Amino acid sequence: MVLDMILALPLLGGAGFVAWRNQAAGWIAVAVNGVALALGVWVAIRAVGNAPLSGAEGLLRADALSAFMVVVIGTIALLASWIGVRTMAVEVAGGRCTPRRATTYGVLVQAFVAAMLLAVLAANVGVLWVAVEATTIITVFLVGHRRTRGALEASWKYLVICSVGIALAFFGTVLVYLCALHAGGHSASALDWTSLMARARHLDPSVLRLGFALIVLGYGTKVGLVPLHSWLPDAHSQAPAPVSALMSGVLLTVAFYAILRFKAVTDAALGPGFSRTLLVVVALASLAVAASLLLTQRDYKRMLAYHSIEHMGLIALGAAAGIPLAIAGVLLHIFGHGLAKSVLFLTSGEIMAAEGTSRIDGVHALLARRPTLGGVFGIGLVALLGLPPFSLFSSELLMARAEFQAGLGWAAVVALVAMVVIFVAVVGHARHMLLGAPSTPETLAPPPAWVATPLVMGLIACGLIGIFAWPLSGLLEAAAHVVTP
Repeated sequence: MVLDMILALPLLGGAGFVAWRNQAAGWIAVAVNGVALALGVWVAIRAVGNAPLSGAEGLLRADALSAFMVVVIGTIALLASWIGVRTMAVEVAGGRCTPRRATTYGVLVQAFVAAMLLAVLAANVGVLWVAVEATTIITVFLVGHRRTRGALEASWKYLVICSVGIALAFFGTVLVYLCALHAGGHSASALDWTSLMARARHLDPSVLRLGFALIVLGYGTKVGLVPLHSWLPDAHSQAPAPVSALMSGVLLTVAFYAILRFKAVTDAALGPGFSRTLLVVVALASLAVAASLLLTQRDYKRMLAYHSIEHMGLIALGAAAGIPLAIAGVLLHIFGHGLAKSVLFLTSGEIMAAEGTSRIDGVHALLARRPTLGGVFGIGLVALLGLPPFSLFSSELLMARAEFQAGLGWAAVVALVAMVVIFVAVVGHARHMLLGAPSTPETLAPPPAWVATPLVMGLIACGLIGIFAWPLSGLLEAAAHVVTP
């Protein structure tokens, strides 16, 4: 019953946009996303040390890993919908968006949140694939929402590349299904998570290797891993800021959640060696590409998008280690990255609206001219770069420690070199945007308090998780053991 409510609430928020085509509908969406988050927290507490919850006659299932992802999705959805109230109000007032398109936008955003929740709550990995495909269809329209030439090109590029990726993931899922059938599984339940794990040791190794390789390549496209990563900077830079926050903050990691589920089955059948090699290759390639492209970046929204490729590479490398400590670090990194990146994308939307450009060389002296926006953006970058006291510092230490324990110390060193390059590149870009003397002594008006407050609270939460991990420690440990021996 609770899982059904969590899934239905975002859709209820979408219905609010149809019933009330005004700002009140936005606040209804904020409220229902807040309730969904509260229910997700309850499910997370319930999932630690207890049997998984189920719903919708067995179609939904929430173990500790699913519950953790529900909390992450609910948190970022709450932030994005809150700022989305202002984003759409400003666009409608400025004549850049009609009330009808704003209504469509609100409905699609809530459907997007519901699709991500379905992906992590699905008991069947086939339904998981359907939910991830649904996010692709929905976000194509959200990326092209502004209907500019750049937005339409980005949405088509996103559609083509991610459709190829999701097709590869489909073929991989079909191969896993065939393995399960030949291992004695019933056709109606062969793709159920519990059924796959129970029969993992009887799955055909050669077919499973091919299936998992296709799954990593396919879902890795949605994650933003090399080689099918090129859609990510275009889509994230052209989408409205709340959509960019949802895509970078949670959509990428929802797709990685699918890889984690299939990795558990593959490791149980083949041992950890195959999945480890595959994930190390894509992780290091992603880190190298992100480092090289960030050095020459000229757009701050694209800079944040390429930073997502780096962090997805880091969690792929952590998952490659495969031990419970590594997976706990990966999950903590997912939450910290979601908080920091969503705050940064939402803040970048405010900066773009105020400055009229997304080019790095078009923005200067933010700390002096717009201290609130400059301060939030600067502190958000500190969090994203993995500096203490923020949670990304703790998660990166956990993953590095686990990688050395698992014999991947050399890969951790290579990742560290790439991270140093990225650190230097991002600090150089941030220095140009944040520091310097303003051309006029006038300090411009800050954003309203109701806009700045959730952004600041997101950074505070990221810092508190880094300092006091105890609210999440039990859940992280339980979730890590779901997908590790």
